[in-house]
Amino acid sequence: MQRRLVVKVTAGAEAPERCAQAFTVAATAVAAGAQVSLWLTGEASWLAVPGRAEAFELPLSAPLADLRDAVLAGGTLTLCTQCAARRQLNADDLLPGVRLAGAASFVDEVLADGTQTLVY
Repeated sequence: MQRRLVVKVTAGAEAPERCAQAFTVAATAVAAGAQVSLWLTGEASWLAVPGRAEAFELPLSAPLADLRDAVLAGGTLTLCTQCAARRQLNADDLLPGVRLAGAASFVDEVLADGTQTLVY
């Protein structure tokens, strides 16, 4: 059985270390062969928009865009529907591969057998 990891990140550029840690853990888990689902909520929502992760800077951290792309290539990247709506973002504003989903989908994922969940 493949191990599953759900990572929820609530911080964006205003808390760069917390944000980068979430992306780093998610991308590392993808590289380790886990089934990974990364959820963007709160200010992290902006990182689903083209160019935002590319502008993110944190010394001694892997580029956030590279971490994001690793998750997109081997896992799932989800933007919270309510968070998107509060920021007036819709599917046309998002990077290819980013899905929109709400709390019911998040709960389904985190309650699945064999799932570890981390919130940053």
